[in-house]
Amino acid sequence: MDSKQYRLRYTKQFQKQLSKLDKSTATIIVKWIDLHINGTESPRMPEKALKGRIEGTWRYRVGQYRVIVKFVDEELLILALQVAHRKEVYR
Repeated sequence: MDSKQYRLRYTKQFQKQLSKLDKSTATIIVKWIDLHINGTESPRMPEKALKGRIEGTWRYRVGQYRVIVKFVDEELLILALQVAHRKEVYR
């Protein structure tokens, strides 16, 4: 049986933003990503497609933080674009 699991890749911007978070928050976010996003066959559920200037991206809620990703379906790839507090991520 051919598995169609998505792979996750962090962009440089995502890595930079993650490194600026306090260590415990960053650890929680990375563990959440590994558990819920990386290697999944249906990464769009149950999260939300975004609209407006960031159309084409999706949002995952991790506590008070948001992880913004873009799907490259042809390559079964998820690009982690941004991570920030919910008050800052959409600015």
